[in-house]
Amino acid sequence: MKKVLFLFLFPLSVMAQDDLLKEIDTDSTQNVKVESAFKGLKIVNIESTKLAAKGDLYFIVAHRFGSVKDGFEGFYGLDNAVTQLKFVYGINNWFTVSAARSEIAYDFSGKFLIQSQESNGFPFAIAGFTSLAINNTLKESNYPEMKFDNRLIYVTQLLVSRKVNEKLSLELAPTFFHENFVLDDNQDNSQYAIGMGGRYKFAKRWSVNVDYAAHLNRSSSSPFRDPLSIGVDLETGGHVFQMHFSNSQGMHEAGFLGNTTGDWGKGDIFFGFNLLRVF
Repeated sequence: MKKVLFLFLFPLSVMAQDDLLKEIDTDSTQNVKVESAFKGLKIVNIESTKLAAKGDLYFIVAHRFGSVKDGFEGFYGLDNAVTQLKFVYGINNWFTVSAARSEIAYDFSGKFLIQSQESNGFPFAIAGFTSLAINNTLKESNYPEMKFDNRLIYVTQLLVSRKVNEKLSLELAPTFFHENFVLDDNQDNSQYAIGMGGRYKFAKRWSVNVDYAAHLNRSSSSPFRDPLSIGVDLETGGHVFQMHFSNSQGMHEAGFLGNTTGDWGKGDIFFGFNLLRVF
């Protein structure tokens, strides 16, 4: 009788094992979203493809000291600092909004996820970014006929990143921005740039971050330069602390893309940090 039962149940057992193996094979090839290409919402100055999670509120303090070239007279930049206070909120997992204010500009922006990178599927993460800034450096005493519209700056970016491995992530950021007022009469109001950056994780909580933007239609008479920033990220629980050197003191997009004044070759650079706290 036992032999009869064995012969009857054996085919069922084999079929069940085959079905289980098929499920395991299916799960192993399933597309999985790649997380944490970047830990910060910005690489250094350029936006990363990271968004705030639904319901998360970030409070960000970004600080840029004056140029270290000022030496002891300017206390190596401490006397001429610029601070930006920023709130970022995740409306949902694919749309983030923010509002910021510094001595240089008011800034309102949105970032939205278009496509996630997948481990066995799409090779890149793609996000869109757009912002409206209000230039706070234009003084009515200098421009008595200035209108409010002259202060407005519009920015649109496509952010494309790839987490190459657990240590290295790279990003490309084609950018269009329009300044209603430009200091150089020969400069077009509508401007184009290609941003690029990366992150290399060299320890459990530490990474080196670099970003650079090439301005594509800068006037030959312009006094401004392309921004280059180099720094490190430190992850500490609910905080991300970014410390860096940059040749730009501006923190909103048009501020560093179109109006960078420093020169790395002459030591005209600015030390700064971004401190992110998540609630």
